[in-house]
Amino acid sequence: MPYIKSISSLRNKTAEITELCKETDEPVYLTKNGEGELVVMSMEHYEKINARAEIYAKLIEAADSIAKGDKGIPYGEVMKKMRKKISDEKKLGSKIS
Repeated sequence: MPYIKSISSLRNKTAEITELCKETDEPVYLTKNGEGELVVMSMEHYEKINARAEIYAKLIEAADSIAKGDKGIPYGEVMKKMRKKISDEKKLGSKIS
């Protein structure tokens, strides 16, 4: 169920709208004169949406690449690179501590 408030609520009840966004992890739609005007959401929700959009963009790019006939990187090579990256990050993490 969407949460809809008047835009004046943002000025008069900022703390209430902030809590609503954080508690529900949903956006709040703000209206002006009965028409949609703004959408307010928690930073966490915004970051989730952006992360999802980035993943979709990468999936579309990969699908386009496959459609063009690109072979990509073999599974074994990808796993080798990932293991190396994880290992390097662990080493870097132990140096920082």
